[in-house]
Amino acid sequence: MESTAAVTVSAATSASSGASTTASASDTTTQTTSSTSASGANGHLGAPNRATDGGECLRGQVFNVGPRYTNLQYIGEGAYGMVVSASDRETQTKVAIKKISPFEHQTYCQRTLREIKILTRFNHENIIDIRDILRAESMDLMRDVYIVQCLMETDLYKLLKTQRLSNDHICYFLYQILRGLKYIHSANVLHRDLKPSNLLLNTTCDLKICDFGLARVADPDHDHTGFLTEYVATRWYRAPEIMLNSKGYTKSIDMWSVGCILAEMLSNRPIFPGKHYLDQLNHILGILGSPSSEDLNCIINDKARSYLQSLPFKPKIPWTRLYPNADTKALDLLEKMLTFNPHSRITVEDALAHVYLNQYYDPQDEPVALEPFKFEMELDDLPKERLKQLIYEETGAFRPRPPLESTGDEVEPMQ
Repeated sequence: MESTAAVTVSAATSASSGASTTASASDTTTQTTSSTSASGANGHLGAPNRATDGGECLRGQVFNVGPRYTNLQYIGEGAYGMVVSASDRETQTKVAIKKISPFEHQTYCQRTLREIKILTRFNHENIIDIRDILRAESMDLMRDVYIVQCLMETDLYKLLKTQRLSNDHICYFLYQILRGLKYIHSANVLHRDLKPSNLLLNTTCDLKICDFGLARVADPDHDHTGFLTEYVATRWYRAPEIMLNSKGYTKSIDMWSVGCILAEMLSNRPIFPGKHYLDQLNHILGILGSPSSEDLNCIINDKARSYLQSLPFKPKIPWTRLYPNADTKALDLLEKMLTFNPHSRITVEDALAHVYLNQYYDPQDEPVALEPFKFEMELDDLPKERLKQLIYEETGAFRPRPPLESTGDEVEPMQ
């Protein structure tokens, strides 16, 4: 994939934040830090202590990653894991290592297994890869799993906190998001948690989608009643049908999230920052206007449909009023992404072919998965002991492959 626009992430972003990771409660492999750990990989934290068992100790956590990975530096931590940067002596590159300790909780085990299964099978420039997996040699001794990935300097969430993006930036980032999502959807997988902090960036503007802990195989008939409890942390990017129906989710939920991300890139502000369920819905209706009769027919939940019908009429706000300085072609694509009716929402293939992305669109350089992805069994109902066994087997079967490197042009850093 070649970059034709001179777009770069400011070197100041990576220098101040270190390698990126905004860890949410659902985070399994994101390379992002919370604001409390902004010192990042480049912050001076002193030399790590050498643990008695040969590992390195950082902030009370022992990292047993063997002699191959050295110079460990703290990046951040999520609900059940810590992330460090390290030097890989074998490849002479910097990597991110996530220590995941999920085995006390069934939900954490599910998300860890789901992500490892998906990322060890996916192979795409715009999706974070797994370069190595380390764990104990026996299941009884396995308390942690170490996931090694390429090190990315920042993420879109952090970038939007510090910089206004040019139209070239927005166009290039959006293209890469959609290019990666095309591969994901071609494997019949829904990401279900696309948001700025799950889009990793480096200083040459390469973008990689991460955090597949909530991903599922697309199944319109699957009952998703437990979905909202998983989804608490990412309300702002949640498609309206997720709040209104218990089943019937399709790939269109990811396209809604991409639309929310595009809107945020245009203004550096979330478009639908709801404080709770009803507030989220009111934010959506306040901009899109009241749903039409055809839109209401796609709501299969009778109570939800009746509630929407009971609301006073709301007019649609023109996108040009919300984003007066935006490229009109970008707003046309935004309109097609943020449609209330999921059946009318643009697909990832059609979004890539939209005129706004003409300078990058190349169907011959937008690879798809070789076959649909499928889980051999439903993970939701398995006890954590069985999930631990499956994680042990999955990590034991891992074989590294050569990393896909971006073929984009070199670009000059922004001053």
